[in-house]
Amino acid sequence: MKLMKTSAAPFLSPSVLAWLRCFDAAARCGSFTKAAQVLHVSQGAVSQQVKKLEDRVGHALLSRTQEGLKLTHSGEQLFTATRDSFRGLENALHRLDLTRIQEPLNVSCSPSFAMFWLTLRLGSFYRAYPHLALRIVGESDRIDAARMARENIAAAVQFGTVEIKDATDVALFDEWLVPVATPAFLQAHPALRKASDLKGVHMVHAADPWEGTEPTEEWATWLAAASVDLPASALRQGTQFTHAFLAIQAALGGQGIAMGRAGLVLGYLLQGRLVVPFPQRVKLQASYRFIGNPSCPEMATLLGWFQDEASRYTQQRDALFDSAHIAEH
Repeated sequence: MKLMKTSAAPFLSPSVLAWLRCFDAAARCGSFTKAAQVLHVSQGAVSQQVKKLEDRVGHALLSRTQEGLKLTHSGEQLFTATRDSFRGLENALHRLDLTRIQEPLNVSCSPSFAMFWLTLRLGSFYRAYPHLALRIVGESDRIDAARMARENIAAAVQFGTVEIKDATDVALFDEWLVPVATPAFLQAHPALRKASDLKGVHMVHAADPWEGTEPTEEWATWLAAASVDLPASALRQGTQFTHAFLAIQAALGGQGIAMGRAGLVLGYLLQGRLVVPFPQRVKLQASYRFIGNPSCPEMATLLGWFQDEASRYTQQRDALFDSAHIAEH
């Protein structure tokens, strides 16, 4: 087959492709520094490449803010294209490698996160990467680089207050506390009209907030922010469970009011199976973060997918907070 000759220089020259790769990484990471770590180049190189791309297209693509890099309107349009294009290229390259036997990628996270957040989104992963398989490891054990290498863990999602360390340890989304119960439970307890009406027996506790905390930590945090003074002895009257998913199941069964993390209960709130009896939310210091195994060739693919899903989730969550008038405390 003969290729048609053209005298015009190709728009997607090697230089433009390099600029696009730097822009895509910077947009995804929200930081030139983090993008440089991902691409294994200097921060200045990434910044210069993005500037060259902006000069080439004649539009500002990224703006610097106190929170980090933000996409302009033109940047959002281009990022949609680069994200889909680079993902498509990755997918095509993997499809060509038909002779390689792909073992499932081990992804570690808490059982509660696996049940109420991750498994609900796996369809999106397999539609994007049909050549990959995942093995979800539900556990609460600590993750470090040595264990990830020893047990062939490709990535982990951890909930806690540990600071971000490097390019393989990336924040996914913050977390908010909201009390949740079934409509039937609230109908059966009409005296519960405001937070100050709560008694210890109404509360359901999860003993796995994050490392180093008490089982009643989340309820105590929310009550303090809501200016409700409830003695520790009263707090301990509520039923305690070893995992958040058990506490949520108890709330779904009409056994009380659970202190829900938005990431775990959003689906039930959207379905109406759970409601927020007291429309007040409290932001936690702890957050969810992605920890990658740099020796895993699929780590960047996993990170990109988790970041995309985290972005979609936070938009959906914040929209619910606004529409339901769940105010911040």
